[in-house]
Parts: sequence; C-alpha cells; structure tokens
Amino acid sequence: MAFSRSTLAAAALMLSAASTVAEPAKPDVQKMITPAVIEEMRQWIDTEIVRVSVGAQNAAKSDLAQEKIDELDKMWRAEQEAADKPLIAATLSNPLSVYLARMQGRSLGLYAEIFIMDQNGLNVGQSSITSDFWQGDEDKFQKTYDVADDALFIDEAEWDDEAKIWRSQVSFTLTDTNKAKIGAVTVEVNLTELQRRQSPAT
Repeated sequence: MAFSRSTLAAAALMLSAASTVAEPAKPDVQKMITPAVIEEMRQWIDTEIVRVSVGAQNAAKSDLAQEKIDELDKMWRAEQEAADKPLIAATLSNPLSVYLARMQGRSLGLYAEIFIMDQNGLNVGQSSITSDFWQGDEDKFQKTYDVADDALFIDEAEWDDEAKIWRSQVSFTLTDTNKAKIGAVTVEVNLTELQRRQSPAT
C-alpha cells in the first residue's frame, strides 16, 4: 500500500503531539497550601533534632561576618563541580540531613526538597544538594526569619518541564521552645501530587 507525502507528514505530526505532555493549568497555590498542609509540616519540623541542630550551628557561627558567609557559599558552589566535596559531604551526612531525607522519602512524592537554615541563612541540614549554601539573600529567608517568629511565605507555583509537575516552596520561621527565632525552613511541595491527593476519590 502506498502513502502520499501529506499522509505521512500528518501521521508524523500526530505522533509528535502525542509524545509531548501539555503543561496543565497553573494551580492556585494559595488555595492548595491549606492550614492543614502547613500543620502537617510543622508536626515533623517542630522536633528536637531540628532545634538542637540549628541551635548548635547558631552558637558555632554566631559572629560570622558576611565576608565569611560569602566564602562558604562560594566554596559550596565550587564543590558541586569538584571531585572532592568536604563541605557538601559534611552537611548531607549530618543527623539533621539524614532526618530530612527520611521525611522526604516518607512523603511518597509530596515533598520534592527540604532544607533548614540557621540565623544567618546558611544551610544546617537538607534532603538533597541545593544550588546555594547561603539562602539569606532570597525571599525564603528574608520573608520569614527577617520578618517575624510566625512568618509564612508561600512562593509562586513553577512548572518543572523535566519532571512534568508543578512545584512551590513553602517557607516559615523556626523557633525554639521559648518561641524565639532560630532559623527558617523551606519545603518544596509537588503541587501535582498534592492536587491528586486533594481531589475527591472517584
């Protein structure tokens, strides 16, 4: 059977369209991140391992000059391309990072990334490698720790074209048992998975 060029071109176009996952409508993140979603996060973040880890780093780096902070951040970014990664390895292997990686795994795809910052905006623990070691110049820290002990910041939804999911970062201030500010946390939420869980069962 012979096919015309136009028929073959139309078939190729249809196959190409079928292999492309269309970007779904942008979700309303402010409606999706409900008080119940935040409360669930706080239940596993408001723990002793978080408070002790952040408190210890605050005590060790209480007088850290901005010049030293920039140096650490530069070292972190350089190590991502290097074979030897002492700062990254030390951070990812500490007890807090191990705990956060476990919490991310237990979420079964709901949390894409978790990291906790000290009073300087430096990472204390994280579930995976972040692009920066210092978060103090970003909204996740400046709109939480720098604002109030109960500040909450929910970032805009962003489409992850590689994973084909919507994501958003939820950040809030961390406090000690006396309700004094000690740092901040960022939880990156897989909104596509959250939307699936919030949809009525059929």
